[in-house]
Amino acid sequence: MPEASHTNLPYGVRVNGLAGVIRRGLAAAASPAKAPGMRRYMKSDMPFLGVPKPERVRVLRAALAEHPLTSRDEWLATALELWRDARFREERYAAVDLTGRRRDWQDVDLLPVYDEFVVTGAWWDFVDEVAANRVGPLLRAHPAHVTPLVRAWATDEDRWRRRTAVICQLASKGATDRDLLRDVVEANTADPDFFLRKAVGWALRQHARTDPDWVRAFVDDHPGLSALSRREALRHL
Repeated sequence: MPEASHTNLPYGVRVNGLAGVIRRGLAAAASPAKAPGMRRYMKSDMPFLGVPKPERVRVLRAALAEHPLTSRDEWLATALELWRDARFREERYAAVDLTGRRRDWQDVDLLPVYDEFVVTGAWWDFVDEVAANRVGPLLRAHPAHVTPLVRAWATDEDRWRRRTAVICQLASKGATDRDLLRDVVEANTADPDFFLRKAVGWALRQHARTDPDWVRAFVDDHPGLSALSRREALRHL
C-alpha cells in the first residue's frame, strides 16, 4: 500500500504496512479526554491515546481485514515494530494482542520476544497477558523446553520475569505442573515485592479452583507466606 501521510498521525513514525494501518486506526480512535485518566490509572511514563480495550480490538480486527498477514515473518516483524517504536501505550497493547492472533505460529522461538515484552514492558498490564496467555500455552505445549526457562526466571533478578514464572500457569487447570508451581512459589515466598506477593497468591488461588486440597496443604506447610499471598490463596476456600 502507498505510504500514508504523517499528518494522519500525531507523531512521526514509520507508517508502511500493517503496523501503519494499526497506528492510523488507533490515532483515529483516540480520545484526548480519556487519555490522562488512563495514564494516571496505569501510572505510566508512556502516554496514552485514550483508546479503551473494546475499541483497540475493533481497530486490530479492521487492520487485519485491510492488510491480511502474508507470513509469520511479517506477523512477528509487525508486532516488534509496534512494540519497539511505540510512542503510546496502546501501540504496545496492539503488539501483544497481535502475537495472540495466530495460534498456529506459536512456538518456542517466540520466547525471546515474549521475554522482551516482559522485561521492557516492566508493568503488570503487559506482563500478566504475556505470562498467562503466551508463555503459559508454550509451557503446556513444550514442557521439556520451557520448564527449565521458567525455573530460571523464578530466581532472576528481574521481578517481572519472576512474576511471569509464578503466574504463567494461571490457565493450566488440570494440566498444571504442580512441582513447577511449588518451586516457583517457594523461590519467591520471602520476596517483599508487592507484585510478587500478589502473584503468589493469585497463582495459588487459581490452582485452588482445580485442586483445593493441594492449595490448602501448601498454605499450611508454608507459614512464611506473606499475609497478602495467604489471603489471596485462600480467598475462595
